[in-house]
Amino acid sequence: MDFQPADEQRALRDGARELLAARFGRDRLRAAVDDPTLDRALWRELGDAGFFALRLPEAVGGVGLGLPEAVLVFEETGRALLPGPLVACQLLAGLVDGVATGEKIVGLCDAVTGPGGGAAGPVLWEHPADCDELISVQGAEASVESVGGALAGEASVAETGRGRVAMAYRSVAARVSRAPFASVDPLTPLARVTDVPCTAPLALDVPRLRREAALLTAAQQLGSAARTVDMAVAYARERAQFGAPIGSFQAIKHLCAQMLVRAETARCAVYAASITGCAREVTGAKMLADHAAVWNARDCLQVHGGMGFTWEADVHLHLKRAWLRAERWGTACDAEEVLAADLVACGGGL
Repeated sequence: MDFQPADEQRALRDGARELLAARFGRDRLRAAVDDPTLDRALWRELGDAGFFALRLPEAVGGVGLGLPEAVLVFEETGRALLPGPLVACQLLAGLVDGVATGEKIVGLCDAVTGPGGGAAGPVLWEHPADCDELISVQGAEASVESVGGALAGEASVAETGRGRVAMAYRSVAARVSRAPFASVDPLTPLARVTDVPCTAPLALDVPRLRREAALLTAAQQLGSAARTVDMAVAYARERAQFGAPIGSFQAIKHLCAQMLVRAETARCAVYAASITGCAREVTGAKMLADHAAVWNARDCLQVHGGMGFTWEADVHLHLKRAWLRAERWGTACDAEEVLAADLVACGGGL
């Protein structure tokens, strides 16, 4: 199986990179750090370019592409550190009117049920003040088959032998109760959702939604990991010490080489998962991409030395965004449990 992008896919990726460089360059990035309110004009420009309608059928005004192409575009959004609920708008463009064109912004919250029946952790909402609507996913993971009638949009919540089935609800943003929540990423304001009116269930394949959200988030992590490799290498070539570029020193060479290996390993996993759509491979890809994004940003900061710790350098923005994304749609601990259970189930246990 060939996982290399085709010529058309490379052209799509290059076009997305050029568009983001023109519309969200470094000046706009730094302006967003000071004021993280989303730029509605930019959002409509993204809608006009087909960012959110990428996977909608052409018959309804979409671009008619698939998940592998969406992964390539989201890799570029991660590379550019583009803020906003991009994953939510991409996944829900066909459900909420106005999202595909960028006229509306929709948020997406996931409240996975914990062992005690409540949410496993705080339910966080990105850019709450900018969203027109919120889609809330509640309940434990379940197979598509076990959801049964719930997928048809029934108001009642289906039950299975494993507990409550995940359901999705649609709410007007103003009716959702929330509390302030400190965000590590200055580009991503957060709120903790305290109560959601569960009166408008959505006919939604929740397991698939969670799987694709994890994969698109992994693609953003991959883009950030690749960008920090470029930043570290460029700085290592430019910065001189003892009369030579610091990139000529073995310690710096090793750091940059390790960063490249992490990024390319994650790229293989993310691209492969976008083709197969397999839940196990998406889980592995998210774990590898999280690791690459976080550790590449840390090593990039080391290559920059004291400069990397300053507010003016962009390195810390990549690290903070990577930390935030690593906690969304499955953490490394979650992935380890899932993959270990899968190995045991396949007879790979001791």
